[in-house]
Amino acid sequence: MVKHIILWTLSPELSEEQKTAVKAGIKEGLEGLVGQVPGLLSVNVITGGRLSSSTADVMLDSTLESEEALKAYAKHPAHVAVANSRVRPFTVQRSCLDFEL
Repeated sequence: MVKHIILWTLSPELSEEQKTAVKAGIKEGLEGLVGQVPGLLSVNVITGGRLSSSTADVMLDSTLESEEALKAYAKHPAHVAVANSRVRPFTVQRSCLDFEL
C-alpha cells in the first residue's frame, strides 16, 4: 500500500468566506473519488482544527493499493477534473509526501 499526503496553502487573496467554501469543495471533490478511481482505497481531507502554528490550510491523506495505482490516480479523469476545478485555481503552494506502508 501507498500513502499519498498533500498539503496545500490557499491563496491569500481569498476572503475567509471564500476559503471556507473552497475547503468544502476540495473535501467533497477529493473524498468523492473513492469508488471512482481504481486502487484508491481511502481519502481523508482535513480542513478544520488548524492551529496558528500551521503553515498549510488543507491536508489530503489518501491510501492507494500500490505505486502503480498512485500513478494511475494522478492521470485519472475524475481526479484531474477535481484538481483543475476545485484545487489548483485556489492554491498557491503544494507539498507532497508519497511513501510505501
